[in-house]
Amino acid sequence: MTVQAEDFDRLIGPFRSELLAHCYRMLGSAHDAEDLVQDTYLRAWRAREQYDPTRSSVRTWLYRIATNVCLTALKARGSRPLPSGLVAASEPLARLVPGEGRGWLQPLPDSMVDVGDPAGAVIERSSLRLAFAAALQHLSARQRGALVLRDVLGFSASESAHILGTTVISVNSSLQRARARVKQAGVRQDLLGEPSTAEQRAWVDRYMKAFERADVEGLKRLLTEDVIMEMPPMLNWFTGPGNYGLFMDWVFEAAGTEWSLEPVAANGQPGFAAYRRVADGYELHTLQIFTVTAAGISRNSVFQGSEVFASFGLAARLDAQGLATT
Repeated sequence: MTVQAEDFDRLIGPFRSELLAHCYRMLGSAHDAEDLVQDTYLRAWRAREQYDPTRSSVRTWLYRIATNVCLTALKARGSRPLPSGLVAASEPLARLVPGEGRGWLQPLPDSMVDVGDPAGAVIERSSLRLAFAAALQHLSARQRGALVLRDVLGFSASESAHILGTTVISVNSSLQRARARVKQAGVRQDLLGEPSTAEQRAWVDRYMKAFERADVEGLKRLLTEDVIMEMPPMLNWFTGPGNYGLFMDWVFEAAGTEWSLEPVAANGQPGFAAYRRVADGYELHTLQIFTVTAAGISRNSVFQGSEVFASFGLAARLDAQGLATT
């Protein structure tokens, strides 16, 4: 039995969201993930007559195609780290240094995947967290594939070997190395002790109110003692509320104190798009995604770039009332 043309969309359509999440974990880019899912579906369509349901499920078949598409793409596109995993911490008032010629880890809008949707239970929030996605970028392509397939998606060692086109021994070896590297990075894949989604949003809402008032001391009161701020595509990053406050003092001095903020969500984490006041309206400045713990905000990942902004469908400008302009 093969996948008939008339059954193709019905059989593979339900997997689009989880395949997008899979490709994102592998590549660290929402834009790349969309392209690779399209490539996966095109290859699946072309190979539909070769599919054998006695050898694997439709889901396993699709994951084999998607994973190999991702492994091929990784050879050409490489990893996408965050500054905190690449260079030493900098002083908060040091000159901003762009990381030219490098692709950076990008956020994945929650709107693109079924994060938190009971119907999409395969997509767990913890598996999309920026910290976990960043840790994956320091693994080899095969290690990344083995870890995601085994520990995130729950495939067996034999299923993973089939998907990766290798042996069970090779999968287990790659998995052992990958687990050790992720553990070394201090990344937790579970959600134990993490505030609820509503509580995280409440922390960030308080941050937004302080930001709109340019209240640096108010911002600092919401931070953990080991808070990190990083700003790809800039190499600079720093840690601690004191350094954070010094940097925010500079931001408000350089970019002004009039802002319009729009809530967003990415990687199962709360955030906002920040528009700064210019002339008769507001101009898109940054996209900020927060990691929130029970003790407060522990990380602010600040993104810029047209590709990132486009993936969230953000308007480039707002009028004086904070409404999108055409």
